[in-house]
Amino acid sequence: MRILLTGGLGFIGSAVVRQAVQAGHTVLNLDLQTYAGDPRTVASVADSDLYEHRTVDICDDGAVRQAFEDFFPDRVMHLAAESHVDRSIDGPAEFVRTNVVGTTVMLQEAQRWLTAHPNEQFRFVHISTDEVFGSLTLDDEPFCETTSYDPRSPYSASKAASDHFARAWFHTYDFPVVVTNCSNNYGPFQFPEKLIPLMVIKALNGEPLPVYGKGDNIRDWIHVEDHAEGLLQAAIEGQAGSTYLFGGDAERTNIDVVHMICDLVDAVAGSGEAPRRNLITYVTDRPGHDHRYAIDFETTTNRLGWKPSRSFEDGLRDTVQWYLDNDDYWEPILAGRYAGTRLGSAE
Repeated sequence: MRILLTGGLGFIGSAVVRQAVQAGHTVLNLDLQTYAGDPRTVASVADSDLYEHRTVDICDDGAVRQAFEDFFPDRVMHLAAESHVDRSIDGPAEFVRTNVVGTTVMLQEAQRWLTAHPNEQFRFVHISTDEVFGSLTLDDEPFCETTSYDPRSPYSASKAASDHFARAWFHTYDFPVVVTNCSNNYGPFQFPEKLIPLMVIKALNGEPLPVYGKGDNIRDWIHVEDHAEGLLQAAIEGQAGSTYLFGGDAERTNIDVVHMICDLVDAVAGSGEAPRRNLITYVTDRPGHDHRYAIDFETTTNRLGWKPSRSFEDGLRDTVQWYLDNDDYWEPILAGRYAGTRLGSAE
């Protein structure tokens, strides 16, 4: 395939880039390289003849149009997005610009190009999140393809809007859109503002581990490489107008995840700061913090044959080891772009 991909220097996007190039697909990566975009995430494939990166703002219709004309894709995988809930609380306008306006520009330019260059195999894969569905109670069934939308944060509201625009293009213009929603991703190269890398790094450094509220919020966790495999399957085999959900079958409370991280760091890094569970500090909860997310991906398994291959225990152990082995990735980030301080307190 010839894949025009957006956001390929980010956490999930870079995993898709690496797998796509390694599988022999040709990739044009449009990424503006904002704070969380990092060329080191695709260093393993950057010299391949199958890979090209362009520094492009997806809100720039002229630059996006030129990319289509130059590249002639048969798939678009749209991952570029502002994605951190805490940052959306502090500055929602940027989330509207990137996630809503940017998605609309991508849809418009893709439709314009496809009209001029018909291709029955073409698909526009719009990658989204489970947060658009809102918050579950302990008794609720997991999210599925028909779950109603109920976003609770500026981030999830902006992603919900982008999902609606993508589906509107399918229904209004008969444009071949595929939508995917996923649970919380984890793994190598995640920007250290997110829960797992932040806790690993702080535990390793013997710093306080800030846990929101009581730590009883529940998330389903999927390894980023499992998710990337599913996304490529959806791009290859997905039916226009369909929705595919990707989850890890790994619901855990936040405090249980932090406890696991503490124990793993104790085991791998030695006992200098052990037991690192003593570093846990409960802090004021995030405003509007959704209680539980969970995904039922049975339909995706039935349609695509996909299911996660990594258990959370194995995946987390490998992830903790990766951050311990690759301090040259995260130390420059903490020294420059992000100091590990709290965001999104709404104060």
